[in-house]
Amino acid sequence: MTRADDKPLLLVITSGLRRYREYLLKSIATRYRVHLIDSAEADWELPHLAGSTVVPDTGAESVLEAARRIAAEQPVAGVMSWHEEHIVQAALVAEELRLPGTRAAAVRCCRDKFATRTALAAARLPQPAFELAGDLDEALAAADKLGYPVVIKPRAAGGSQGVVLVHNAAELADQFAATRDVPVPHNPVFNQLILVEEYLDAPEISVDSVVYHGRVVPVFVGRKEIGFPPYFEETGHRVAGADPLLSDAGLLRTLTDIHAALGYTDGWTHTELKLTPEGPKLIEVNGRLGGDLIPYLGMRASGVDPGLAAADVACGVEPDTRATAALHAGVRFFYPPRNDTVIGSVDFDRAALPTDIDLAQALVGQGDVVSPPRKGLIDGRIALATAVASTEEGLRAALDHAQAALRLSVAGPGDEVAG
Repeated sequence: MTRADDKPLLLVITSGLRRYREYLLKSIATRYRVHLIDSAEADWELPHLAGSTVVPDTGAESVLEAARRIAAEQPVAGVMSWHEEHIVQAALVAEELRLPGTRAAAVRCCRDKFATRTALAAARLPQPAFELAGDLDEALAAADKLGYPVVIKPRAAGGSQGVVLVHNAAELADQFAATRDVPVPHNPVFNQLILVEEYLDAPEISVDSVVYHGRVVPVFVGRKEIGFPPYFEETGHRVAGADPLLSDAGLLRTLTDIHAALGYTDGWTHTELKLTPEGPKLIEVNGRLGGDLIPYLGMRASGVDPGLAAADVACGVEPDTRATAALHAGVRFFYPPRNDTVIGSVDFDRAALPTDIDLAQALVGQGDVVSPPRKGLIDGRIALATAVASTEEGLRAALDHAQAALRLSVAGPGDEVAG
């Protein structure tokens, strides 16, 4: 048996929210000693850590200095981050300490959606037509060139923040400032911040993949559920452990070509694509594990442990991604009925939840003020439920029962909403 002190040391930059990321740390700690570099003192992370370093400013230079100090005291096997704002810092640490991983220039190419688009265009790979804009006039000219409807988005934000479908010049003018002004920490300074893109009216998927020495292995396929138009709020995801797309030769070829064009050689990626009649077209590549519990759903559906696989590849070890299950797992998010809803209480009628429900959690508490998208984009969710079932029909039914079992009371006379 390997002693705890004999485990390789893995640096993790920023833990994120407990409900979305603790399962990863818990798994990784079974094989690695985890040293967390974060902007605040470790709290819930402590049972899974061998050490931690507080860096109030988690910019590149501060993180690099912390990593140097840690490496001077003990050997470091790898570094990773599943936080969009810190994937470049992790890549810079890997370069500095000569650890496994993709070069920082390629990771930056993933963070900057315009750089992604430019690299794919040079390689003649399938994606929407696009233009870059620095102000409203340039955005209007780009939309006229591409033809409405178009999608506008910040070139380096995440989580669908600021992504809007606009059908005409008036809608573009109305939405432009909010998209331009989305805050993006640790973002390079760009003169032109907005991408204007052709709208692809097709189903969207996400593919979480392990990339090891240039070989791309898709591990989970997420089927997205989108709501609150004209925004692209991700209201739910479904993952099948034996999704046929995992063995689709055309999709694998597209994924391989995309990663090669970006120069992404080692790590975990979360790739979003539209399944158009002409074949899959890239929306974006994130150089990290997917969010919204998608890797957790993949783990429950397939048996593949995403935390261990991502940690292995970060330490230069070929990960085991063989599925041991073929179930269906999904998550559904729930939202307040209107802007500036003052929460009284949120819970589920536990007796009404079917056995296929896995998690049923409130995300807000009494007194919180919550709004649906756009005003409450990302932080507008009030609860979530996950389910695991043997069939897709059973999965959908379980999540429907969870929605019906949701109990929300809001401040104000007579304001109670159920389901």
